[in-house]
Amino acid sequence: MSIHTPVLLKETVDALVIKKGGKYIDATVGEGGHLMVILKKGGKVLGIDCDEEQIENLKLRIKATNNLKLVVGNFKDIDEIARKNNFFPVDGILFDLGLSMRQINYSGRGFSYKRLEEPLDMRLTDKSKITAEKLINSLPKEKLYEILAKYSEELNSWRLVEAIIRTRRLKKIKRVADLVYIIRDNLKINNEKVLARVFQSLRIAVNNEFENLKEGLEKSLKIIKKGGRIVVISFHSLEDRMVKNFIKENSLKTLEKKPIQKKEGKKFERSAKLRVIVV
Repeated sequence: MSIHTPVLLKETVDALVIKKGGKYIDATVGEGGHLMVILKKGGKVLGIDCDEEQIENLKLRIKATNNLKLVVGNFKDIDEIARKNNFFPVDGILFDLGLSMRQINYSGRGFSYKRLEEPLDMRLTDKSKITAEKLINSLPKEKLYEILAKYSEELNSWRLVEAIIRTRRLKKIKRVADLVYIIRDNLKINNEKVLARVFQSLRIAVNNEFENLKEGLEKSLKIIKKGGRIVVISFHSLEDRMVKNFIKENSLKTLEKKPIQKKEGKKFERSAKLRVIVV
């Protein structure tokens, strides 16, 4: 399995301004694309990921070095993880909020609407007990609507929720194919954007992603040096809005007024927004 090159890799590493011997936290280490470049430039890295498989794969791939620590954890606890590993204060912190290609293509957790036979799991870690299947089959109508309307920003969310409720009265919605059929049959569309947004919204809810991001950003300020940089790559308009609010509420500065974005490439690459916060 080839290693996917992260979106905006050069721009991200340049924004962190890697110093030899400097300390950097990759809070969403994934397949290690960012940390490999940081290590090559002489930086020390604390890599965090809540997906145990990601961390185990990296430990197998990367030769042991004193400049790298890999930890299974959630970045909402970033200050606690840094202190526990005696890795603070730090020169830079990176949050890449996208899924890795391994998670989408090989995890078997139903992250993509294209993988029809996979279960509706969508957990980033096995430690979580809540799955997308459980949410879809048990949440009250109003709560399910709140998730879809807020996180997917789909105008037909209410119609979709009513279809889900009707279906689950007859049988459980278990697989990716089950949900894809409901969306296509009831919204009378074959729009990949809608499918992607609905699946993304469920993943966000299953993993408490927005709450974790808010907490992780706030706690980052406790462990970063004055003049250090927090770099965030977001793929959702609400994520980017949260980052902007964090900047405003804490009177922080940014390197650029507007986020850095790719003008070419695949859809998900063009949707990525890179913001550089100077503490």
